[in-house]
Amino acid sequence: MDLSGIISISGRPGLYKVIAQGKNSIIVESLVDNKRFPAYSSDRISALEDISIYTIDDDKPLKDIFADIYEKQEGKEGPSHKSDIGELTEFFAEILPDYDDERVYASDIKKLFQWYNLLLKAGALEASPEEEKAEDQAEAEVTSDEEE
Repeated sequence: MDLSGIISISGRPGLYKVIAQGKNSIIVESLVDNKRFPAYSSDRISALEDISIYTIDDDKPLKDIFADIYEKQEGKEGPSHKSDIGELTEFFAEILPDYDDERVYASDIKKLFQWYNLLLKAGALEASPEEEKAEDQAEAEVTSDEEE
């Protein structure tokens, strides 16, 4: 799962993939409808790979949370962000039981599930070949350690 190059632009719905860099802007492509447009330095842009969720002890990167949801849902779509907030919070608490409920707002949880489903439809949540190879090597090492 590679979230590099995927951004959120404050005030605009959805997520965007960075395509190119211009003189005073970056060219982005919507993950929803594949339309391209420039995003300027005055826009509030957040890279998904830099976002993390508050927990009691330490922050957990969004990438890890998406991986946990993907594993729990077995690669299927998660709950809709339009679902009841109680249902979403309960599901989120199963994924991340030690999240800081005073600093993680209901709107954050809704946005997390909206982004997850959007990334899943765009095919951005599948493990890259390098990640799969690393996981296979790690499993092989664990198996060989157990046999010794």
